[in-house]
Amino acid sequence: MKAAGLQNTRHKIMPLNVRSIAVSIGVICFFAIAGIGWISGLSPFTCCKRALVGAAAAYIAGAWAVKAINAILMNAMITSRMKQQKEEHNAG
Repeated sequence: MKAAGLQNTRHKIMPLNVRSIAVSIGVICFFAIAGIGWISGLSPFTCCKRALVGAAAAYIAGAWAVKAINAILMNAMITSRMKQQKEEHNAG
């Protein structure tokens, strides 16, 4: 019974969702760049082109950054778990 409870808590610890965070970053950058272009007095077509290129770049950079953060988090979780198991083994 205890083992099933431990499995449920393990599945709750999940890395960050890369796609949804990267899409959010891309959308925010799209509107930010389009707004800056509009305020600067650029034509709508120019604003759109720049916003699309900027959003694509932000999506790629955001996905890369979230993947790096996931790797760091997973490494820290694994190291922590290994240290905990080693302490339990040495205590017992």
